[in-house]
Amino acid sequence: MVFMGTIRITKQFNFETGHALYGYDGKCRNVHGHSYKLSVTVIGKPITDTSHVKLGMVIDFGDLKKIVKEEIVDKFDHATVFNKNTPHVELAAELTERGHNVILAEYQPTSENMVIDFAKKIKARLPRKHSIILPKTSGNGYLLCGMVRK
Repeated sequence: MVFMGTIRITKQFNFETGHALYGYDGKCRNVHGHSYKLSVTVIGKPITDTSHVKLGMVIDFGDLKKIVKEEIVDKFDHATVFNKNTPHVELAAELTERGHNVILAEYQPTSENMVIDFAKKIKARLPRKHSIILPKTSGNGYLLCGMVRK
């Protein structure tokens, strides 16, 4: 038998999201958007049971893709996220009435809080040890990151 150590498998997901930071003292208090490149890494040992259909896999990429798309990408892609306590709630209601995808979050929609929220959303469906990284584009071309490990 060949020893198989712990390895990391990473899949990247791209989506666009708008937001505004309620009470912030800079430009980001205004509605604006970013391109996000969410990387989800699953950590584990490949399946060694020769009768298992997923022999040699830590996780089936199709399963990982389904979880992340359903929990995060399909909900946040081309959505606008506001803190539910923002004065933008009237704007959010109007946008929703006009058919826009608006999310009123329990938190300030910073990258840091979004990555925590995303980790919680996939945790129930992804019981293996994992980490996520959420870089975003900013106006000056730099990538900013948030990360959570479970």
